[in-house]
Amino acid sequence: MIRREIESELIKLAKQFKAVAVIGPRQSGKTTLTRHVFDNKPYVNLENPDSRRFALDDPRGFLFQYGSGAVIDEAQRAPEIFSYLQQLLDDSSLKGQFILTGSNNFLLQETISQSLAGRIAYLHLLPFTLAELPPGNDIDPAARIISGSYPPVYDQNIDPDLWYPNYIRTYVERDVRQLKNISDLNTFDRFLRLCAGRSGQLLNLSSLALDAGVDNKTAGAWISVLENSFIVFRLYPFHRNFNKRIIKMPKLYFYDTGLVCSLLGISNAGQLNLHPLYGNIFENLIVSEFKKHVLNRSVNEDIFFWRDNAGHEIDIIIYKKDSFVPVEVKSGKTVTDEFFKGIKYWQRLTGLPSGSVIYGGDETYSYSDGRQAISWRNPETLFNQKI
Repeated sequence: MIRREIESELIKLAKQFKAVAVIGPRQSGKTTLTRHVFDNKPYVNLENPDSRRFALDDPRGFLFQYGSGAVIDEAQRAPEIFSYLQQLLDDSSLKGQFILTGSNNFLLQETISQSLAGRIAYLHLLPFTLAELPPGNDIDPAARIISGSYPPVYDQNIDPDLWYPNYIRTYVERDVRQLKNISDLNTFDRFLRLCAGRSGQLLNLSSLALDAGVDNKTAGAWISVLENSFIVFRLYPFHRNFNKRIIKMPKLYFYDTGLVCSLLGISNAGQLNLHPLYGNIFENLIVSEFKKHVLNRSVNEDIFFWRDNAGHEIDIIIYKKDSFVPVEVKSGKTVTDEFFKGIKYWQRLTGLPSGSVIYGGDETYSYSDGRQAISWRNPETLFNQKI
């Protein structure tokens, strides 16, 4: 088993809360992690038809057999248990009694969030970070992008070109039906592929809806489906405008670049290196990496982007404790002064300290004026620095 960065945070929360929910996309390693950490607890998977039927027909009886706690996998498949779980948690003083997992954000459901409010902590377990992946110093960014970061590709040594199309098929045909009753799955599949072509770009819902052949309301609802099942996320613009008119539209990213490449029909590193969207997909790799680190740490940090109406842009703003640092993302493998053009503009505009560039090369450089050029291999170093 590959150790997960989030493991220590999971153990810490289980010592403070009566229940912990671990949510994330299907096949991100939730079952492996929770069964490893809580190997002393009974385990039940509500994807099992018999277990799910029991939980749906007799939720009180189902939970009664786990009076001392359990790991309940895919808990959102039987939402009826949550009201009864509330009483069970209230009647006990035990910490870390129940560990719930789910492959969609079931805590956003109003009835569930009301039942468990104040009783449960939750963590997002996403696919591997770059730091979690097995060593491979000879792998270049294009090869890593193609392979993506889902555990089965590495744990089971499955060819990404075979694994991702099957994952997409299962997601569209199964999970989408559970989240929202979408009858036209072919149109949804086309919508998903159009989203892949817009990764790293401003999300114009009207344009996306027009290209997909659906109305704006449907496009908005489908984006929400993709977000709640941890396929995509929106990166929002930084709220301070520094006396400039800023873009207020969010940008669209996928949590996994292997998924993006599969949806776009990109099957090898050579093809990706020549693809017109390579820069956007490389940016997606770094932004999703930052998003994973924010969620893994469960601290008061977040990331944004900044762009004004004249086209000046900072790809990532790391924001924590009223401090922030600008980060530019460049896919090139050789650092040039042009890489820092956006950073220098930001410095002149704000009067704030300089920032960093994450690029496609292997070396990390620190300059006398505070600028840094950081290798794509270890962008997490920015989160470990004081800002």
